[in-house]
Amino acid sequence: MKPPSALRPLLDSDVPALRWKAEVRVLGKSRRSASVRALEEAVRRSPQVRALVAPAGVRGRPGTSRGVYHYWQGRHWILAALADLGYPAGDPELGPMRDRALDLWLRPLYARSFEATSRAAVPGRVGVPVIRGRARRCASQQGNALLYSVELGFLDGRTDELARLLERWQWPDGGWNCDRDPAADTSSFHETLHPMLGLHRYAEATGDRAARRAAERAREVFLSRSLFRRRSDGKVMQARFLQLHYPRYWHYDLLGGLVAMVRMGAIADPRCRPALDWLEAQELPSGGWPLLARYFRYSPSMVPYGDSYDWGRPRPRVANPWVTADALWVLSAAGRVAA
Repeated sequence: MKPPSALRPLLDSDVPALRWKAEVRVLGKSRRSASVRALEEAVRRSPQVRALVAPAGVRGRPGTSRGVYHYWQGRHWILAALADLGYPAGDPELGPMRDRALDLWLRPLYARSFEATSRAAVPGRVGVPVIRGRARRCASQQGNALLYSVELGFLDGRTDELARLLERWQWPDGGWNCDRDPAADTSSFHETLHPMLGLHRYAEATGDRAARRAAERAREVFLSRSLFRRRSDGKVMQARFLQLHYPRYWHYDLLGGLVAMVRMGAIADPRCRPALDWLEAQELPSGGWPLLARYFRYSPSMVPYGDSYDWGRPRPRVANPWVTADALWVLSAAGRVAA
């Protein structure tokens, strides 16, 4: 089995993060090696990272969402991007940005909960509503914060607190959901993906057994549905799950689900096969995978749904390097392409 032709453009790219994804994720090089450490330093100094970090100085009072969660240029999204691009762990320069993010996600209100019987009973109350025994919380926020905190080498009491909040909010079926409809009793793929990954990485870093159990329970939310099919009738859950995006931000798609299974060590589970078959079928005749849809618009200035880096525009017949890097990561981990 020969290495895929789509790998060479990544290895030859002038963007250090693409070379990092190819060398570490596809080829499996150790992050402890001297060559990869040098590459991560190149990522840190790259024009791409400078562009991403530029909005970090936007105005916004500490503890408010303006400078932290603004789609997609707030500090929360900057840190999430850096964690996915091979930025070196433990850089103290990121400390103030991370502190601002955690000031928001660990506000006292998240430690408080209250019982409610309906959606109408929630407004005006302080804390996390619990309706019919289920915490209605957008846990992708704390989950993503836990994930990038671990990936970027920041472990302290605040990461412990994030893990405990996520465990407290986990639904009986293993996931999370912020839907305040009392009838909602099934976890959301969008809200479950990042808490699962955050708890998994936290458990890997700390050996925390409760976090590991919580992550494994969440994994079944996806695997029991083959990552994209309803359990009731086997039909595709949402059409947009079958679109290729990058970045995905808090959204779920099938490639994001497969990436998560690689991270969870579950890509060999037979229930991943239909999704892997689908991904293989999306490869372009010329090699690589296209960006089919996007959630951002490129803008160096801070605008709603703007991103400070241009990840590419949807072009169904042209390979996108970021989508291709994730696809090759998945397929190499699954043994479907040579690394």
